[in-house]
Amino acid sequence: MDMQHHSSAAALRPAYWTQACEHLMQRDRILRKLIPVYGHESMQARQSPFQTLIRIIVGQQISLVLGRKLWARLVQACGSDVRPGCIARFSEAELRELGLSLRKAQYLRDAAEFFAQPDRLDPAWWESRDDAAVMALLCDIRGVGRWTAEMFLIFFLGRPDVLPLDDTALLKAISHHYFSGEPVSRFEAREVSQAWAPWRTVASWYLWRSMDAAAVEY
Repeated sequence: MDMQHHSSAAALRPAYWTQACEHLMQRDRILRKLIPVYGHESMQARQSPFQTLIRIIVGQQISLVLGRKLWARLVQACGSDVRPGCIARFSEAELRELGLSLRKAQYLRDAAEFFAQPDRLDPAWWESRDDAAVMALLCDIRGVGRWTAEMFLIFFLGRPDVLPLDDTALLKAISHHYFSGEPVSRFEAREVSQAWAPWRTVASWYLWRSMDAAAVEY
């Protein structure tokens, strides 16, 4: 990584990141080894709540590779700054031609309708609300459940203590690093995560990163 890219990445890093890493390395033997490996990387701030949400919706319940491919098609169709008006102009059939399922086409159009109110495009509108309030708002959108809302809390709002136990990639990483690859239950994952609080987002990010760089790109 060149120095310019390194400094720009650091500028987008959440303010709490260094403190969180120090805490996690003191409290968790696995993260004590993992964090230095990817220490020059971190979660990056996102600027658009709408674009972040629909990218997460596009990636629901499919492989990371396919999710990235479908997102690239949507960006090509709308331009790099994907806005509600662009999605709203597409019919469900046209969205399906991009490779989206019927349900996801409907979900994207519903998300565009939700964000048609201009204040909801303002990051400050979201930042003023606590995690539970954000979850409740998002789960009123068709197709947005707990996992999608948690990804939004992490990748758009950068909330520091989110533990997305519905995320199969996170459970796979916990299985790999803490249980020698044996299947892991949500209860067992929660037990492991107790040492991570109040920085469970950061721990999750490094566990994702250790398995697949594409898992941290929402």
